[in-house]
Amino acid sequence: MSVQNPASMPYQQCLHTPIGELQINANDQDIEQIFFQPQESFIDRPNAITHLVKQQLEEYFLGQRTGFDLPLGAVGTDFQHSVWRQLCAIPFGTTASYGDIAKQLNKPTAMRAVGAANGRNPIPIIVPCHRVIGANGSLTGFAGGLAAKQWLLQHEGVKLP
Repeated sequence: MSVQNPASMPYQQCLHTPIGELQINANDQDIEQIFFQPQESFIDRPNAITHLVKQQLEEYFLGQRTGFDLPLGAVGTDFQHSVWRQLCAIPFGTTASYGDIAKQLNKPTAMRAVGAANGRNPIPIIVPCHRVIGANGSLTGFAGGLAAKQWLLQHEGVKLP
């Protein structure tokens, strides 16, 4: 069994929310990941970034915040980053389809690639992948589960079919 050097481990902090426990992972400068449940390797090791993320998420869940001002450090391809930027542009309380995002990227036939990039978003809620729905208005996959996605959208005032 190998023991990881604590200095090389990510900063981590948990937050209890209406949709369950969230694990926030960060480095010295950026938020890197949010998990919908603490990972087996979780060790409470907060820093200034995890505290800031926790504070802004608490404000969001209390209905006091509609956007986030956080340093993002998600690892991904150029295409994934372009999709994630589009996700951040979806206004609070609204939704977009995979096709809408593909069109905004000037890649109107890339709906499946947009869906894949959306599904690999490592910073859900902050990068609001929950605001992406099917072209017919249906709720589509979400790492936190469809019940959590529905809760988030209703929390933001989205009228669901």
